[in-house]
Amino acid sequence: MSNTVEFTDSNFSEEVEKSSTPVLVDFWAEWCGPCRMVGPIVDELAGEYDGKVKVGKVNVDHNPEVSVKYGIRSIPALMIFKDGEVVDQIIGAVPKTHIKKQLDAQLV
Repeated sequence: MSNTVEFTDSNFSEEVEKSSTPVLVDFWAEWCGPCRMVGPIVDELAGEYDGKVKVGKVNVDHNPEVSVKYGIRSIPALMIFKDGEVVDQIIGAVPKTHIKKQLDAQLV
Protein backbone atom coordinates (compact mmCIF):
# COMPACT_ATOMS: atom_id res chain seq x y z
CA MET A 1 0.00 0.00 0.00
CA SER A 2 1.47 3.28 -1.11
CA ASN A 3 1.29 6.47 0.92
CA THR A 4 1.59 8.45 -2.30
CA VAL A 5 -1.08 11.11 -2.76
CA GLU A 6 -2.47 12.04 -6.16
CA PHE A 7 -2.19 15.80 -6.55
CA THR A 8 -4.46 17.48 -9.10
CA ASP A 9 -5.20 20.98 -10.37
CA SER A 10 -8.11 21.10 -7.91
CA ASN A 11 -6.37 19.88 -4.73
CA PHE A 12 -2.79 21.13 -5.28
CA SER A 13 -3.17 24.38 -3.37
CA GLU A 14 -4.71 22.66 -0.33
CA GLU A 15 -2.49 19.55 -0.34
CA VAL A 16 0.85 21.10 -1.32
CA GLU A 17 0.97 24.87 -0.99
CA LYS A 18 -0.83 24.90 2.38
CA SER A 19 0.86 21.79 3.81
CA SER A 20 2.43 22.13 7.25
CA THR A 21 5.02 19.48 6.35
CA PRO A 22 7.47 19.44 3.43
CA VAL A 23 6.02 17.96 0.24
CA LEU A 24 7.76 15.97 -2.50
CA VAL A 25 5.88 16.29 -5.79
CA ASP A 26 6.60 14.01 -8.74
CA PHE A 27 5.47 15.54 -12.05
CA TRP A 28 5.09 12.62 -14.47
CA ALA A 29 3.15 11.15 -17.41
CA GLU A 30 2.21 7.60 -18.40
CA TRP A 31 4.10 7.80 -21.72
CA CYS A 32 7.36 8.91 -20.07
CA GLY A 33 9.92 6.08 -19.74
CA PRO A 34 12.17 7.76 -17.14
CA CYS A 35 9.03 8.59 -15.12
CA ARG A 36 8.30 4.89 -14.85
CA MET A 37 11.79 4.41 -13.39
CA VAL A 38 11.35 7.17 -10.80
CA GLY A 39 7.75 6.27 -9.86
CA PRO A 40 8.55 3.21 -7.71
CA ILE A 41 11.33 5.17 -5.94
CA VAL A 42 8.84 7.92 -5.10
CA ASP A 43 6.42 5.28 -3.75
CA GLU A 44 9.18 3.85 -1.52
CA LEU A 45 10.07 7.32 -0.24
CA ALA A 46 6.40 7.90 0.64
CA GLY A 47 6.63 4.95 3.03
CA GLU A 48 10.05 5.83 4.41
CA TYR A 49 9.16 9.46 5.09
CA ASP A 50 5.61 8.81 6.30
CA GLY A 51 4.70 11.44 8.87
CA LYS A 52 7.68 13.63 7.96
CA VAL A 53 7.12 14.43 4.29
CA LYS A 54 3.96 14.33 2.21
CA VAL A 55 4.70 12.57 -1.07
CA GLY A 56 2.56 12.76 -4.16
CA LYS A 57 2.37 12.79 -7.93
CA VAL A 58 0.93 15.07 -10.57
CA ASN A 59 0.04 13.57 -13.95
CA VAL A 60 1.01 16.47 -16.24
CA ASP A 61 -1.37 15.31 -18.99
CA HIS A 62 -4.37 15.44 -16.67
CA ASN A 63 -3.36 18.54 -14.66
CA PRO A 64 -2.08 21.23 -17.03
CA GLU A 65 -2.72 24.19 -14.69
CA VAL A 66 -0.29 23.09 -11.98
CA SER A 67 2.27 21.99 -14.57
CA VAL A 68 2.18 25.39 -16.30
CA LYS A 69 2.19 27.30 -12.99
CA TYR A 70 5.45 25.63 -11.97
CA GLY A 71 7.03 25.74 -15.43
CA ILE A 72 7.28 21.99 -15.93
CA ARG A 73 8.97 21.53 -19.30
CA SER A 74 10.67 18.18 -18.89
CA ILE A 75 9.66 15.17 -16.84
CA PRO A 76 10.16 13.49 -14.53
CA ALA A 77 10.47 16.62 -12.44
CA LEU A 78 10.58 16.30 -8.67
CA MET A 79 9.92 19.41 -6.62
CA ILE A 80 10.26 19.80 -2.89
CA PHE A 81 7.89 22.33 -1.34
CA LYS A 82 8.26 23.81 2.12
CA ASP A 83 5.84 26.42 3.51
CA GLY A 84 4.18 26.65 0.09
CA GLU A 85 7.40 27.46 -1.77
CA VAL A 86 9.57 25.37 -4.07
CA VAL A 87 12.82 24.90 -2.14
CA ASP A 88 14.47 22.31 -4.36
CA GLN A 89 13.95 20.47 -7.63
CA ILE A 90 15.36 17.47 -9.42
CA ILE A 91 14.91 17.03 -13.17
CA GLY A 92 15.25 13.61 -14.78
CA ALA A 93 15.70 10.09 -13.47
CA VAL A 94 18.14 10.10 -10.56
CA PRO A 95 19.13 7.49 -7.95
CA LYS A 96 17.06 7.18 -4.78
CA THR A 97 20.06 8.26 -2.68
CA HIS A 98 20.16 11.58 -4.56
CA ILE A 99 16.49 12.28 -3.84
CA LYS A 100 16.85 11.27 -0.17
CA LYS A 101 19.84 13.60 0.27
CA GLN A 102 17.85 16.56 -1.03
CA LEU A 103 14.80 15.62 1.05
CA ASP A 104 16.85 15.21 4.21
CA ALA A 105 18.34 18.68 3.71
CA GLN A 106 14.81 20.12 4.07
CA LEU A 107 14.08 18.26 7.31
CA VAL A 108 16.68 20.00 9.46
